[in-house]
Amino acid sequence: MNVIQTLAISALPVIFAITLHEAAHGYAARHFGDPTAWQMGRISLNPLRHVDMVGTLLVPALILLVSGGGLLFGWAKPVPVDFGRLRRPKQDMLWVAAAGPGANLFMALLWALVLKLAIGSPEFAYAEALKEMARVGISVNGVLMVLNLLPLPPLDGGRIVVSLLPHRAAWKFSQLERWGFPILLALLFLGVLDTILRPLLWLFNSLIRTLFGF
Repeated sequence: MNVIQTLAISALPVIFAITLHEAAHGYAARHFGDPTAWQMGRISLNPLRHVDMVGTLLVPALILLVSGGGLLFGWAKPVPVDFGRLRRPKQDMLWVAAAGPGANLFMALLWALVLKLAIGSPEFAYAEALKEMARVGISVNGVLMVLNLLPLPPLDGGRIVVSLLPHRAAWKFSQLERWGFPILLALLFLGVLDTILRPLLWLFNSLIRTLFGF
């Protein structure tokens, strides 16, 4: 595929994967008692409300092009969550944090269903483009789900760990948050992140293939 085709096929699954991940946090926070995102108009399935011009569009597009479609990294505007307003802040933090990766898992399953239906349908004009878009959807949602479940604050996995640890250990572990993104970027550029993610993504893709019979 040329550059334009790659961007056209990848745009929809990438934008939805990144932005609906954030929307899910807002829905979960509201459910558990924090209306902050709702009051700011950020609880929406409209991706445009969550798009960050750099993190959602520019950075993923550049990485997709440079890597030939083999890598993705990006972010949306973070949905504001005031954990102190949750009904049970420490316990409910787990569900608010898990909502983002949960949304990615749900979308990956939907794209896998689209791929299954496209493979089983009679050929039509855009069949190959739809199949490739579905493959991108499965891949990008798998990457975002697994990446965000890493136990490193402020990633969702880090917040889940904070929720599960005893209070004193949770407070100490949460202090890593200020260094979370520098650590993540260092792991990315040193190749360590790829080493960590590769077997987890292989397992995820194997489960998808087994579940849908690819």
